[in-house]
Amino acid sequence: MVHRVAVGFIVAGVLAVTFGIVMIFVGPIIIDDQIVKNTVIDPSNDLSYTMWKDLPVPFFMSVYFFNVLNPQEILNGEKPMVEQRGPYVYRKQARKQNITFHDNGTVSYLEYRRYFFEPSMSVGSEEDVVTIPNMLVLGASVMMENLPFAVRLLISSTFKTFKEGPFLTKKVGELMWGYDSGLVEFLNKYLPGMLPSSGKFGLFTEFNNSNTGLFTIHTGKDDIRKVHQVDSWNGLKEVSYWKTPQANMINGTAGQMWPPFMTKETTLPFYSPDACRSLELVYERPGVMEGIPLYRYVAPKTMFANGSTYAPNEGFCPCRQSGLLNVSTCRYNSPVFISHPHFFNADPVLLDFVQGLNPTEEQHGLFIDIHPETGVPLNVSIRLQLNLYMKRVSGITETGKISEVVMPMLWFEERGYIDGPILSTFYTSLVVLPTVMEVLQYSFIALGLATIVVAVVVYRRLKVRLRPQRHPSSLSEKRNYCEASKTVR
Repeated sequence: MVHRVAVGFIVAGVLAVTFGIVMIFVGPIIIDDQIVKNTVIDPSNDLSYTMWKDLPVPFFMSVYFFNVLNPQEILNGEKPMVEQRGPYVYRKQARKQNITFHDNGTVSYLEYRRYFFEPSMSVGSEEDVVTIPNMLVLGASVMMENLPFAVRLLISSTFKTFKEGPFLTKKVGELMWGYDSGLVEFLNKYLPGMLPSSGKFGLFTEFNNSNTGLFTIHTGKDDIRKVHQVDSWNGLKEVSYWKTPQANMINGTAGQMWPPFMTKETTLPFYSPDACRSLELVYERPGVMEGIPLYRYVAPKTMFANGSTYAPNEGFCPCRQSGLLNVSTCRYNSPVFISHPHFFNADPVLLDFVQGLNPTEEQHGLFIDIHPETGVPLNVSIRLQLNLYMKRVSGITETGKISEVVMPMLWFEERGYIDGPILSTFYTSLVVLPTVMEVLQYSFIALGLATIVVAVVVYRRLKVRLRPQRHPSSLSEKRNYCEASKTVR
């Protein structure tokens, strides 16, 4: 009976150890399989599909204007002085519409975005008045500098007719979303298509109540490694803004999610319609957000480097100093440049031409914190600066004696993070359950080994205690036994 009980415990222990070892190998496979099922873009995946479709997490755009302090002195050739004003914070609402699934494992959509001012989060109101360079005058002057002198004189007189000066002093709301301009009305009437908008002119007029173009991306149904990867944008496999095939490539995702199972060697490529090109972030360090492991990705110093500093960027030229991206080819040839805020990671000489800038990585560097197993961003901060190249143009008196300078106009940050019920679901699914599974698998192994050891020890002890005592049989053995007994007494 004892033998059978001990053997039963040993068998149970072996089974527990075996089950624990099997879980070590099978557990991660089960978790990965669930990640794949929930990462595929499929309406049946309620949580992930809703996150992809409607962006349910808080997302905000903070805008900082560079208020010009010495506009008259700038016209006399002196160095510009600016002060940062803001932030003026807007809640962003993004929603995908016209969603169409295709038989080749892709899905097309238009994403519409709207912005709503958040007074409680802002430093100031949309009624604040700031002074910035007038893009209609100073930008157009640079665009026209190679036209005949007589034409430039005519352009200058047109500016005077419509009372357009080199600097604008307007309310923040007007600069953001548009203001009435006689010059804009004139140009739209007699030179249609010259300006990006047909109504009011504003720096973010194109952003509000607009879409980012027709994206067609992979659903991951056929290959999870392709999920969220852009197949085409507005029907194009590549753009035509730049000089080389590499620069014109549409790479990566649409910038919202990435394929799962990332490593530290993985990069984050994405296509940005606003920058008119593909960008790529690189791994910086690991981290944790509310108990969830993450990888932080940042912009490499070569992102906006010029062609002489970083040869692959030659296709984005004509270039100026490193740290500036010339987007004039996709902005109606207006001399507009994109950079990091306050010229962070740019050629230090840019700071010598403008007074009032102070770049720091903490305040002006961009980053994306992403969960590597799922490719879902947990915390995002994209920061970019809008700059205008301006200079004196003979024949256009509005430019005065302006020294050649890349003038910062504003910078903005788009940020968002996962919180609330979605964060709790993420934590439960991606941290708690795998941890419980890991604890269980090692618990089974430990319990099984302990059961085996205890069963063996108990069996051996019981076997010794139950072993029958040996009695003397021969005459000599009985005599020796008696003598031994006497000796003991």
